[in-house]
Amino acid sequence: MSHRVTLEIDLARIERNFKTIIERVSPAQVMAVVKADAYGLGVQTVAPRLKKAGASFFGVADVNEALEINSIGLPVQVLGNIFDDEIPDAVAGDLICPLNNFEIASRINAEAVKQNKKVRGTLTIDSGMGRIGMIANNAFEEIIKIKNELKNIEIFGMYSHFATADKINDKPTAEQLSRFKHLTQKLQNVNVTVPYIYIGASNGIANYNECYTNPFNLVRAGIAMYGYCDVWHLEEVAEMKAKLISIRELPAQSTVGYSRLHTLRKKSLVGTVAAGYADGIPLAMSNRGYVLVNGVLCPIIGRISMDYTTILLDNVPEAKTGDEVVLFGKQNNSELSIRQWSDAKGTHLHDILCGIGNRVKRIYKQNGAAE
Repeated sequence: MSHRVTLEIDLARIERNFKTIIERVSPAQVMAVVKADAYGLGVQTVAPRLKKAGASFFGVADVNEALEINSIGLPVQVLGNIFDDEIPDAVAGDLICPLNNFEIASRINAEAVKQNKKVRGTLTIDSGMGRIGMIANNAFEEIIKIKNELKNIEIFGMYSHFATADKINDKPTAEQLSRFKHLTQKLQNVNVTVPYIYIGASNGIANYNECYTNPFNLVRAGIAMYGYCDVWHLEEVAEMKAKLISIRELPAQSTVGYSRLHTLRKKSLVGTVAAGYADGIPLAMSNRGYVLVNGVLCPIIGRISMDYTTILLDNVPEAKTGDEVVLFGKQNNSELSIRQWSDAKGTHLHDILCGIGNRVKRIYKQNGAAE
């Protein structure tokens, strides 16, 4: 049985994108961030492909995500923070644990002692994000204490995260770089060795090449792997498609959808697409934006509902029930970018990708052909 809505993901493009990133940031290594089910694209299929493409590490949001991909064979870092009840599984799974402060590091160390293991940990530094981690200007003494007193923790790395790296020549970003570099230098001055030092994620590596030059030797690639970052001519890897479930000719002055947001000015051919906001189409696309039918742009009319979206088909009179509708992607010689969704919603592409519903069938392709 076919699926009403599909998300087609080109694995070859993902691999090419990742290899491009590796080449551009070399000799720095690249961590593939695959949290949130690889940004909604399917981690069990995407992560092995990223390993093949040359990823050095995986980064995820929590312990459950890490354990899900632990068997793929790359070291997995839990980014952010860790709850006390997650620590035993993190230690048992040989995960790279976040060291947000001495207290958390102490609890991780105690569990490592209990399990008679050494645990790799990453020092989490707040250089200006204001979210989690040790405050950069006050972190030196706490790091020294972790190193000297917690003998079952091996310091794997030290990282921070930009707040506004999407902006070019941004003063706060420069200040974050300065704070983090100053801390790094202080540690080097007392011969504290940190194998991996990193701050740049996708926006950082796109806009600040300092992120992959000394002292930084690792970057985190997330949204850029999928081509949704304005750098290095990366390829967008996904296309979302649905089908026409109904076509009707409605008289002038007919209203369309909940709240009667659209009134037809003349007799019109109206199509109903079997996809709605439960599938990830932003409600903000109501009465704005377009889809493709037979390569022709067709405007969305009326309010998007949970399962359906109505469109105007006057420019595609040959359309028939069951025809393919491209929500974003290519059809014939026309193309719609997923960016129309993020622009309409006033958000970023992470939000859009992660919001694509789980009833949308993920189909994996290799250079356009289904695997």
